[in-house]
Amino acid sequence: MPPLPPALKALLAQLCGWGTVWLLGQTGLLPDGVWLLALNQAIAATIVAAILRSARWWLPIHLAFTPLVFAAHALEIPSGVWLAVFAVFALVYWSSYRTQVPLFLTNRQTACAVAGLLPSGPIEVLDVGCGIGSFLTAFARQRPDVRLTGIESAPAPFALARLRAHPGITVIRGDFFAQSWAGYDLVYAFLSPVPMPDVWKKARCEMKPGSLFVSNSFGIPGVEPNRVIEVADRRRTRLLVFEIPVFLN
Repeated sequence: MPPLPPALKALLAQLCGWGTVWLLGQTGLLPDGVWLLALNQAIAATIVAAILRSARWWLPIHLAFTPLVFAAHALEIPSGVWLAVFAVFALVYWSSYRTQVPLFLTNRQTACAVAGLLPSGPIEVLDVGCGIGSFLTAFARQRPDVRLTGIESAPAPFALARLRAHPGITVIRGDFFAQSWAGYDLVYAFLSPVPMPDVWKKARCEMKPGSLFVSNSFGIPGVEPNRVIEVADRRRTRLLVFEIPVFLN
């Protein structure tokens, strides 16, 4: 049986939380008070989410969701505010609920470390899931001789990346799985653990022999990197460098 999509897991967890509260109410075990009701629902939903093996970052969301809804109702916040907040989150995170790839920002030290992997000359670099263009702009300052391309699906980060783009930087809106990675000397990714097996499959099928795939922080299950670079930044970034060998193409 295929695994449940993350959004369906979240819905089931919330429904089970409310079902648990209803059962407690029917048996007389639910303490009086609206806030105790919200807390019990939140705890039950969080436990169910853990049982369903939701990603860890879903757990605090389930724990806070119902209490925050009750708090918003108590404060009588206008519905238009929630619509505006939803619109902002949708524009920023777009399909993160499906891909489980949040918005990560690459710092200057990391971009410099990646730039040091490439020789001089005409080089093509691709940033998959480029966000607001942090990696692209920092890399371009270090290596103005390199042609850079970024792919981003979320509307707001894409628009900001386009505004920040230097000469030599191209930003494309779309799904990076739908775009070809052929012809690039280096592909950089700062995603999440979830898509890494599929990302590696695409890299080894499309990238040319001798090119580099660099993952910020997240490894590929069952595959050892050719090199690991420890970046001297605040978050102690680890860059996992994979060279595409001849026999995979």
